Amino acid sequence: MHRRVILHVDMDAFYASVEQRDNPALRGKPVIVGGRSRRGVVSTCSYEARPYGVHSAMPMAQALRLCPHAVVVPGRMARYVEVSEQLMEVLRGFSPQVEPLSLDEAFLEMSGAERLFGLPRDMAAAIRAAVFRRTALTCSVGAAKNKFLAKLASDMNKPDGVTVVPFGDEQAFIAPLPVRRLWGVGPKAAEQLCRLGLLHIGDIAAADADLLCQQLGERRARQLLSLARGQDSRAVVGGRQRKSVGSERTLEYDLCGRQQIEPLLRQQCLRVCRLMRTAGFSARGVRVKLRHSDGFRLRSRQQVLPLPYDDSTTMVQHAFELLGKLNLRDPVRLVGAAAFQLRSAAPQQQLDMFSAARENPRQSKLEHAMDQIRSRFGDKVSLGEADDDERHIYSA
Repeated sequence: MHRRVILHVDMDAFYASVEQRDNPALRGKPVIVGGRSRRGVVSTCSYEARPYGVHSAMPMAQALRLCPHAVVVPGRMARYVEVSEQLMEVLRGFSPQVEPLSLDEAFLEMSGAERLFGLPRDMAAAIRAAVFRRTALTCSVGAAKNKFLAKLASDMNKPDGVTVVPFGDEQAFIAPLPVRRLWGVGPKAAEQLCRLGLLHIGDIAAADADLLCQQLGERRARQLLSLARGQDSRAVVGGRQRKSVGSERTLEYDLCGRQQIEPLLRQQCLRVCRLMRTAGFSARGVRVKLRHSDGFRLRSRQQVLPLPYDDSTTMVQHAFELLGKLNLRDPVRLVGAAAFQLRSAAPQQQLDMFSAARENPRQSKLEHAMDQIRSRFGDKVSLGEADDDERHIYSA
């Protein structure tokens, strides 16, 4: 019987690395991907920026105080999706069971593959080399007997590294690590565990189960005990399809009223549809989201269309209808749009991509043609899109 071998592949500073690869002038410099606006946030940053304390989700203003000489570049989600598809293509060459977690990371089920690729460290080396040949980007790989340990390991030797959790000695390997390294343990949970005297993963593994259940609740305690003991029975689920594609913009200044909000919503719809087409998706669902400034209330509306679409004209039309069902009188600080109920085009459907079985086949054909022009001449050719403080959501 083969031992279980799972790999977790994680690209290194993915968005920033793509920007440095595509623009050689950025190489070796601290690069921050995000928006420069008053409310901008850091999507990611290069390794040159990290020694200054810059990290993802940090307010841009704070990041620039820490690293004032950083180069800030706007995100290009369509480009990142394109490179992500290249990555997943490489990984599927090593295993039929590839489970993407996001654009830049995935699990691979490699049990029984030793006779093809050698030991887990050899597997990781082969994957890293193949990813670099295809994308000119580096990745880090963790290898272990389960998903939790593999993901934890991939972050231990970044960038461009490999970590293999010793098979049969997993619990001792992770025991010295802080409790924050356990899945689901955030700052508040870590504080609670600290008050119980549980500072390291090994402390939890050795804790009295009944006492832990009393303090944390049985379900939570049992979950933490299993992870702390290196146990995780979840399978790698290949063939997972992304559920939605979204784009949202945090505004530098609050806006009110339909006249001010509609142009921003249109921009998000343009971006979402371009992301869908780049990844080979169409959708049936349209969702609109607004976040108000008073208490950061979040409001959304959505609907499902009878036919799939991938063109912005269709999405904008229905997004504007949904916008009319939301409160537009109170100040708004974030505008977002998303497409859901995604579906991939089968090969025969791709040949007949502009058939009548779409909401707006003529507009779909036009926008696919525009995508080809952009691909040839660059992103400066646009349909009115604006680079600003955008955040894109590409969920599985």
